[in-house]
Amino acid sequence: MAQGTTEARTSLWRLPGVRSLAGLSALGFTSYCLTLASLPAYAVAGGAAVDTAGVVTAVFLVATIAVQSVVPALTARYGAGPVLAAGLVALGAPSPLYVVDDGLLWLSAVSAVRGVGFAVLTVLGATLAARVAPAERRGESIGIYGLAIAVPNLVAVPAGVALVLDGHVGWLAWLAASPVLAVPLVPRLVRAVRGEVPAGTSSSRAAVRAALAPSAVLLVVTLAGGGLVTFLPIERPDGVLATAALLVFGLTGALTRWRAGVLADRFGTRLLLPLALLVSAAGIGAVALGLAAGAGWVLAGSALFGAGYGTVQNLTLLAAFARAGAGGATAASALWNASFDAGTAIGALALGLVAAGFGLPWTYVLVAGVLLVALPLARSAARA
Repeated sequence: MAQGTTEARTSLWRLPGVRSLAGLSALGFTSYCLTLASLPAYAVAGGAAVDTAGVVTAVFLVATIAVQSVVPALTARYGAGPVLAAGLVALGAPSPLYVVDDGLLWLSAVSAVRGVGFAVLTVLGATLAARVAPAERRGESIGIYGLAIAVPNLVAVPAGVALVLDGHVGWLAWLAASPVLAVPLVPRLVRAVRGEVPAGTSSSRAAVRAALAPSAVLLVVTLAGGGLVTFLPIERPDGVLATAALLVFGLTGALTRWRAGVLADRFGTRLLLPLALLVSAAGIGAVALGLAAGAGWVLAGSALFGAGYGTVQNLTLLAAFARAGAGGATAASALWNASFDAGTAIGALALGLVAAGFGLPWTYVLVAGVLLVALPLARSAARA
């Protein structure tokens, strides 16, 4: 009891497992974020049509989604440590190969291999985040994990775009190899986990069903996010507005994903999740207005959308774990992450086709409407 009381009063940053998870996640997601918005712009510069530029992101995420479903089984057979280390290598090691060619086929092939590694990182990272701290501080722990992901989103997404638009693809490709540096952090992280990492169990199907509603809410929000980070740099190719907008999007997303967990530990998710979805809709709507009315609206909308985007990520993961139970954590994490990546892929690919016919501003208006339609689902998902 004394130990639990001490842990409850101790900053989670002092726990070795939390620090290892934060460092590992930051290095892993730096690679992902550097290439998320920059590779479509790189493909367009290499001659790809604008409405097909999102194929690179879609291929990466399709490979990710395909592998996420088998991560629980791989973990059960080989253990969390070896699977996580292999995933980090698969995500980072192929990245320098982007400099070989700027053709859509080559970029997609390299991205497919990296997507396999990203699948492992996302599923096990989220699962471990819920198990490296006391249960009553799970929201805070997931918030720290979210911060470790959101900071690369803050810095690396606009940096990747700037590097490509300035012609420094070589720097981008080598910096995206950063997950390899995280491999030495894996043993300490796995040792710090409280109990065994739940893998493929008989409760997996029930856990997936339980996590469906929050994962569906996440899919809708990440669809909007994928459309923002993929097509805003293409719509504003001078780089200044797009880079600034992605910077404020990343900043508000980082802050809210971090602090939303603390609020959820105190107040729950029932009111917070629908509110976050409403904020997301208002933000992407403001971006749409700004593309026609002026840069100020784009920046304000990106900041507002980032706030909703970060909050929804934290709260839907918490809701998925709460509904699935401890034994279904890895299965729930796999579904949640697959929904995240599926939404981003749909936003990167399908919204490009819509924008080709209606223009990007009206496409973002349509997305805002979809977010509003999903409000009843958010209310349902927040009920544990």
